Amino acid sequence: MSTLRDLAEEHTHLRPADIDHLHRIAGDWQLLSDLSFADLLLWVPVDADGTFLCVAQVRPTTAPTAYQDDQVGRIVGGPEVAHLEVAYRQGRIWREGDPVWYGDVPARHEAIPVRLRAADGEASEVIAVVGRDTNLSTARTPSQLELNYLTTADDLAQMIADGTFPPPRHPGETTSAPRVGDGLVRLDANGKVTYASPNAQSAYRRLGYAAHLVGEDLAALHRRLAGDPLEGTDAANAILAALRGDAPPRREIDARGATMLTRALPLMPAGVPIGALVLVRDITEVRRRDRALITKDATIREIHHRVKNNLQTVAALLRLQARRVSMPEARVALEESVRRVASIALVHETLSMSSDEAVEFDGIVDRVASAATEVAATEVSVGMRRKGSFGVLPAEIATSLVMVLNELLLNAVEHGFPPSDADDAAGGPLATEPALGGPASDGPPAARPEVVVAAHRFRKQLHVSVTDNGRGLPTGFDAERGGNLGLQIVRALVTGELRGTIELRDGSTGGTEAMIVVPLARTAPDGRSGS
Repeated sequence: MSTLRDLAEEHTHLRPADIDHLHRIAGDWQLLSDLSFADLLLWVPVDADGTFLCVAQVRPTTAPTAYQDDQVGRIVGGPEVAHLEVAYRQGRIWREGDPVWYGDVPARHEAIPVRLRAADGEASEVIAVVGRDTNLSTARTPSQLELNYLTTADDLAQMIADGTFPPPRHPGETTSAPRVGDGLVRLDANGKVTYASPNAQSAYRRLGYAAHLVGEDLAALHRRLAGDPLEGTDAANAILAALRGDAPPRREIDARGATMLTRALPLMPAGVPIGALVLVRDITEVRRRDRALITKDATIREIHHRVKNNLQTVAALLRLQARRVSMPEARVALEESVRRVASIALVHETLSMSSDEAVEFDGIVDRVASAATEVAATEVSVGMRRKGSFGVLPAEIATSLVMVLNELLLNAVEHGFPPSDADDAAGGPLATEPALGGPASDGPPAARPEVVVAAHRFRKQLHVSVTDNGRGLPTGFDAERGGNLGLQIVRALVTGELRGTIELRDGSTGGTEAMIVVPLARTAPDGRSGS
């Protein structure tokens, strides 16, 4: 299904500013739909002969819908849209007419012209029409709540026709809460409560106000209830701003261990301020869970920080031990262990600064690659380059993958580019093609020693290659059984912890390639899929 913008741009001559205003209406009109107990359909004129296109639709959560089928994309004309034509041509709300039938559902038609208010405060010509269609199959005598809903809906409908609704959205705000059913309070021009829905009354009771709200000065009440004086002043000022015709940001009030979210909207049909609409929602449990999650996240980050410190301590002890060992083979083994421990510590360091159990892996790869060229036991200067992006990886993948890349990069540098052929007997196969940082080398393979780490995602898999332009694999090398301890660790981690595959082979233009495929959709031990 095409979006509102797609449909408007394809079938109409509306300006970008007009389409943006229609988007704002569609983003905030659930409020009007719920207050009206009616479906809202946004119609735009297609041509001059009275044909209209439906570009958006919303159904009420407070009443049955008048349409079982989606109306978006429908183009209609003739008598069926006569009420839309009147609203569009005459610029007034159309309410006259008999009910119409959609199958066995009777519905009442209304049409609300949509204007866009210019920067100078003047309303432009009508750019669209909102159809308000009410299912009459459950019609009955309305309650006090329903009467207040309908009265408020009529005020907002007139504000749409005036070009003053919806108000501008504040940065970072969404339209998800609070809603009509969460709690509604209507104020007169003096800020006194004229009606409070039962849910709104319950929300204020949680804050410690047990009396009935009707007749109360809501701004003054917010000042008295809020546990924090500054918070109470902000909430009260939001009410006063709405009474002046502004649309302030949403505010929260904390009192007696409860938290309430408030949204104040001005009511000014025909440009006359008559009061304000305040939507409230008890979000005590939401904020309690937020605080619990924040505490949990902080605890997890602290654990990662301590693990990183412990690993760095282990690495330091191994380094001290390596300095005291007289056997060269033992010293080399201890130094390799230091590098492996340090690479794991790098992941935990990143996790200690993250808000969840996932890491942005590109930065880790760049640091590991840089370290590999500094600590590798070789006299050859080797360039490193990353190609593509690893993206964000969960901790359980990142920890194993960083060890794999550390081993492959060190192996590529040390064994792919020996200073002399005497190193052929040193063991170890792995080399690669270009390098980590800029574009691949277009020259001959022997131009400059380089190692490239490339990554891309494909069908829930991470494909990684480590390629060098060095001397290639030794003659007769067995990719399944050959190699030093580092390559044995690599194969064990890839096939075990990462549940992936690895292939070592000669590069197409020389050097060596290590091709790794890691599934990103993990399967838990009980057979269930995870991530």
